Amino acid sequence: MNVSGPKIYYTIPILGGIPITETIVNMWILMAVIVGICLFLTRGLKERPVKKRQVVAELIVSKLYGLVEDTMGERNTGYAPFIGTLMTISAVGSLSSLVGMRPITADLSVTLAWGLVIFLIVQTVSIKTTGILAYLKSFFQPVALLFPLNIISTISTPVSMAFRHFGNIASGLVISKLVYSALASLSAAVLSFIPNDFISSIPIFQVGIPAVLSIYFDLFSSGLQAYIFCMLSMVYIANANEP
Repeated sequence: MNVSGPKIYYTIPILGGIPITETIVNMWILMAVIVGICLFLTRGLKERPVKKRQVVAELIVSKLYGLVEDTMGERNTGYAPFIGTLMTISAVGSLSSLVGMRPITADLSVTLAWGLVIFLIVQTVSIKTTGILAYLKSFFQPVALLFPLNIISTISTPVSMAFRHFGNIASGLVISKLVYSALASLSAAVLSFIPNDFISSIPIFQVGIPAVLSIYFDLFSSGLQAYIFCMLSMVYIANANEP
């Protein structure tokens, strides 16, 4: 489990060097998997479902639109595909550690990019809803002296979202790695008195405990952080789209 940062597989020799990192490769792999699953679930759709995969696809879509409508209101259901995509890549990107991949959400550049997208959407929607003059005026409310604080508050929103998501996933990697290494050392110390080299090299304490940590960090925390990130995104966009 790599916690030192994503590996650099190749550097494109243009613009001072563009690194192709482990995160980029994993991102493309995950996107290909997600697209493949979507194509499988939506292949040969009928007006009335005759296959289980169509029932599953319709259930996922209906639940997604229901979540967006309940959170953002009926007028914002058009954002459902975007929210669904964001939640899927976030959850799958974190859960990829279960198959030995380095989670893409453990790379701050990924979550910061998502936060920047949310920031741009929120500002665009706000300008479109209230008008450019009212948008600029809002930074001076309730008093003009609060202008710097309003700017900082606006900019800090996507940054805090990005660091929250990244911090929880990255800390899970670090904690799991430290516990795994500590259990290996404990196994070696306890079994060191056994003369048989094969038996003394068996990491008996690494059985079971890492699996419990994996349930929390890889399953519970990954799903929770994807849900929180998307819920915050929906709330910010919905607030910006208030007439």
